[in-house]
Amino acid sequence: MTHVLDIRSLTKGFVMHHLGSKMQAFADVSFTVDPGEFVLLKGANGAGKSTLLRSLYRSYLAQSGQILFQSDHGQIDLAQAADVDIAHLRRTEIGFVTQFLLARPRVSAEAVVAEPLRMAGVNATNALDQARHWLETFGVKPELWRAYPTTFSGGEQQKVNLARALIRPQKLLLLDEPTASLDANARAALVTRLADLKSGGTAMIGVFHHPGDVEKLIDRVIDLTPETQTEVVRDDVVI
Repeated sequence: MTHVLDIRSLTKGFVMHHLGSKMQAFADVSFTVDPGEFVLLKGANGAGKSTLLRSLYRSYLAQSGQILFQSDHGQIDLAQAADVDIAHLRRTEIGFVTQFLLARPRVSAEAVVAEPLRMAGVNATNALDQARHWLETFGVKPELWRAYPTTFSGGEQQKVNLARALIRPQKLLLLDEPTASLDANARAALVTRLADLKSGGTAMIGVFHHPGDVEKLIDRVIDLTPETQTEVVRDDVVI
C-alpha cells in the first residue's frame, strides 16, 4: 500500500527574538499514514502536537526533514513545495479542522459552509443544500443559517467550522482539538462523520483534548513527549 503521508525526521523550533533564545517544538519526528488510517497525536502540554499539525498543513515551515504527500498529481514534499502548490492542495486534497473559525464579515453561515463545494465546481443550489444538511447535522438552528457566524457563540462557530471543513471528503484531514467547544450531540455527529470519511479512505491525524471521543477510530498513537516519543499500534492504545 502506498502511504498517503511519509514524515521523515521532521524538526521545528522557534526563535524567541524578545528573549534572545530558541525554543524546540519537536525534533526528528518520523511516521507514515495510510489511506483510511486514524493517527492520534499524544503528548504533554508543549510537546508540539498542534505545531506538528500546522507544519504538515504548511502554516509553519519546518526547519528540516521531509513531509512526503502522495497527491493526485504524484508525490510532493510539503516542507519544500511552492506556496501556490500548497494553496491548491488545501483546496483539493488536504483539510484542516481547528477549534477556531476565521469567518469573513457579512458572509452567511450557509455560504461559508457551501464555499468548498462551490470552489470544487458544484452548482450553487446543490452546494447550498449540502451546506444546510451539514449545518443541521452539527446542530446549527435553521434560523441561524442565513446569519453571520461572526456574531455566533464559540460553540456555534465551531459547528459552522466543522460543517465547512468536513462537507467535502479529502485525501488527508488534520484535526486540531475539533471537539473543544462542542456539546454532546455535535461531538457524536462529528465522530459519525469522521467514521464515514475513514471508511471512504481519508487519512486522518488528530489532536484531541478528550481522545475518548474518537477511541474507536484510532489505529495508532504517536506520543510526542520528547523523553518518551513512541508509536503505539491500535491493539495497545493507551490514551
